[in-house]
Amino acid sequence: MADAKPIEAHGDDTTRRDFIFIAAGSVAAVGAGATVWPFIDQMNPAADTRALSTTEVDLAAVELGQQIKVMWQGKPVFVRHRTAEEIAAAQRDDFANLKDPQSDADRLIQEDGQAGRPEWLILQASCTHLGCVPTFVEGSSYGGWFCPCHGSDYDTSGRIRRGPAPRNLDVAPYVFTGPTAIRIG
Repeated sequence: MADAKPIEAHGDDTTRRDFIFIAAGSVAAVGAGATVWPFIDQMNPAADTRALSTTEVDLAAVELGQQIKVMWQGKPVFVRHRTAEEIAAAQRDDFANLKDPQSDADRLIQEDGQAGRPEWLILQASCTHLGCVPTFVEGSSYGGWFCPCHGSDYDTSGRIRRGPAPRNLDVAPYVFTGPTAIRIG
């Protein structure tokens, strides 16, 4: 019996045991993922909310000197087709003493970083003081919007010129999608 080889204890069981552990762990991981996924997925925005995330606007119907109000995410947005006089006044006022200094060109930048078109101004229609909707007033002191709630006065670029509003009207995130079309949001 001196020639007898020692018997290996559990030589094949080790690989079978490893396979069983890996298989059981994989099944547990997939089961945990399948259990947790509905809870994670319910945190995504609803389909109706995603549908409101952008608004397409056809600019062809907006005549020179006219403004339309469109809704984006339940909030009003002004789309103004500015005249040459309004553009000149806005550019001239770049050097005025402004409460919230910003050039007219900076207020035209599209969401993708490209320069906008000077004749189109897209602003969120909410006064930065208390959220009232200002109105465009022809012949006003600064030629732009006036908030009837507390008297904030904005120029033709939507910059605050007088009143309690702390900053300019916010520029809505937009991008030109064609020669006469924009997407807001």
